[in-house]
Amino acid sequence: MRAGAFLYPWDVNGDPAAPGRVAGLGVGQVTLAAAYHSTRALTPRHPRHRVVTAEYAAVLYPPDEGRWAGRVPRPHRAGSWAPGDAYGEAAEALAAAGLEVHTWVVLAHNSRLGAEHPGTCVVNAYGDRYPWAPCIAQPAVRAFLTGLAAEAAVRPGARGTELESCGWYGLAHLHAHDKTAGAALGDAAQYAMSLCFCPDCGAGYAALGADPEGLRAGVRDALEPVWRGGVPADVTVHELLGAEPAALTLEFRARTARTFQEEAVAAVRAAAPDGFRVLLHADPVTHRCGANAGVDPAHVLGLADGVVVPCTGGTGLLAPFARHASAGSVVAANLTVVGGMGGSPGTLAEDAARAASLGANELRLYHAGLASDQDLAAVRDGLSRLG
Repeated sequence: MRAGAFLYPWDVNGDPAAPGRVAGLGVGQVTLAAAYHSTRALTPRHPRHRVVTAEYAAVLYPPDEGRWAGRVPRPHRAGSWAPGDAYGEAAEALAAAGLEVHTWVVLAHNSRLGAEHPGTCVVNAYGDRYPWAPCIAQPAVRAFLTGLAAEAAVRPGARGTELESCGWYGLAHLHAHDKTAGAALGDAAQYAMSLCFCPDCGAGYAALGADPEGLRAGVRDALEPVWRGGVPADVTVHELLGAEPAALTLEFRARTARTFQEEAVAAVRAAAPDGFRVLLHADPVTHRCGANAGVDPAHVLGLADGVVVPCTGGTGLLAPFARHASAGSVVAANLTVVGGMGGSPGTLAEDAARAASLGANELRLYHAGLASDQDLAAVRDGLSRLG
């Protein structure tokens, strides 16, 4: 089973041993970040540093000034954590070690965009803006993100790309000193708190026959029992919001996500050479938001070359994609192999076999740069036992 590992450029640049170490795991591919959100990351083996702080969402290569001249918004270059063409430097070193390099591109997750251009943000039913979550219903946001997808995905020498956050982002967000767990939000409440009521989304709801302000008030009313703690975590979206508001918002958001995904993939394909693979990080439950954006499995597998599916803690999300996969489709099971982040590198072989039995034909390992030596030793052992 083909296996690939995620990496950041700062895991490689300045550490001559890194490419050989990754190749020695038994992976054939590296998915290397080319456009990434803000983060604080451990580098447990790097000879120059142990913690890297990426202060804002940035591209990790020099953007094409001709593409972006006069455009607002536009991508920002990384600061000292990934100077120059950090992506290109790391990609060249990894390729020299015999690894196939694919780009890792984060789209609708960008806190700096929201800070500099508040009007681009998702706005919840209470009027709160989510600066980390660009609203993909807005034409200017879509133009920026599809342009970013094309440029960041198709870097020199890359054989493919994996697009993360290619859909709606919402309330859930790993944020500095996060304090949002006071009221337990189940799947439906997360959805309600992720609904956007910016002017473009309001126009979208109105086009389907809804009164946007009435819908907004109804969402707030539906959430009141959640704040009092009286709503079971397993309540459905239709039960929480009511059948008509649920159906209308789901229709608008699913259609918006589908067309955004179509535009992003088309932009990449127009810039890419023949044989370039385009995968989306995806969840088969269409209303879910985040890094693994909710998709229609049949639609996305007819659009892209495949999907990367979160499988840490269970492989249940694989089956809907496997049912719609054609002979050439990639269904990659994404397994966390960092023990300190909830992963289980010691059971990699067993988890991979279970994923394969449910239709996965590739593996992604999150994340070779963050893992300890002990975790990496377990990965080497697990991959060697897969054959």
